[in-house]
Amino acid sequence: MFRFISRFLGLWLLAGAVVAAVIDGSKSIAASRLVMTTVGEAWYQVHRNSLGLAQAALERHVSPVLWDPVVVSILFLPLAVVLLVIATLLLVFGKPRRDILSTN
Repeated sequence: MFRFISRFLGLWLLAGAVVAAVIDGSKSIAASRLVMTTVGEAWYQVHRNSLGLAQAALERHVSPVLWDPVVVSILFLPLAVVLLVIATLLLVFGKPRRDILSTN
């Protein structure tokens, strides 16, 4: 069951990575320069208030040190790349296992 959910989410995130890359590509062509949407920009566009709430919760309940060097650096990465990495990991973990006793 976990493999199915992992593959399902991986394929959806892979599709999201392709969509993000196409959107960034069309923006880059229109602007005649390289334009890349960061994770932070996309998060802010989806839900404006949750970014500040996530920062406050992470600093209060986990560690203030985790927010600044780790999460902030992830927020500045291109969205398509982050989605592609997560999708790849999920697809690898959800890969069907090989039957050892199979003759093929």
